[in-house]
Amino acid sequence: MKIALLGYGKMGQIIERFALERGHEVVLKINADNLGDMTKSSLSKADVAIDFSAPDAAIGNIYACFEANLPIVVGTTGWYGQLQEVKNECLSSNNTLLYGSNFSIGVNIFFHINKVLAKLMNNFPAYDVQVEEIHHTQKLDSPSGTAMTIAEGIIEELDGKSEWVNELVGNPFEDVIKKEEVLIESHRIENVPGTHTVVYSSEVDDIEIKHTAHSRAGFALGAIVAAEWLQNKQGFYNIADIFNFK
Repeated sequence: MKIALLGYGKMGQIIERFALERGHEVVLKINADNLGDMTKSSLSKADVAIDFSAPDAAIGNIYACFEANLPIVVGTTGWYGQLQEVKNECLSSNNTLLYGSNFSIGVNIFFHINKVLAKLMNNFPAYDVQVEEIHHTQKLDSPSGTAMTIAEGIIEELDGKSEWVNELVGNPFEDVIKKEEVLIESHRIENVPGTHTVVYSSEVDDIEIKHTAHSRAGFALGAIVAAEWLQNKQGFYNIADIFNFK
């Protein structure tokens, strides 16, 4: 494949390494210093774009790829408030997009386990649940998209939970958590690629499931796998569509 990298920071550079190792070619690298190089002509030289830019850049990058009829894999989060609008435009213009809050294969296994556990916990109402996420201080959005996906998976399967709320630790937080809410507790600590924990607590014990990323490599490899999967497809996809969990 010929790949356009939209966002060439730490993640983009790791994605480039995996792409080259798997026999692909990077034909365009866009960062904040060369935004003018992202044209319809330059995008048309690629077979697929991979976006790991910033929340405020993602929408513009997506629509630029739609204009160039270029399939795009979007790993950037923080733009999901416009998800339905983007989906409508993707489908109406016969374009192709695959997005996900986390492209790590391990995290997607974790997403599935989280939903199975939430469904099981309907039988044990003595336990309440919360989500904790820890990321590096350069992460711009809170909560992480991964934490939102985890919380939404809980809400989908656990009776009595209907929405999530976020507390960024270190910022004032005075709200009382309601029974129907899932708390996402966000921490920002130097040099932490990403840790997500689901905790079910009762008066007598806790049950935890946890995913810890050792580096960004798992996210980068997953993005390349997603781009490979997307070849010769058309439509609007989520990273979960790649996996065949039962």
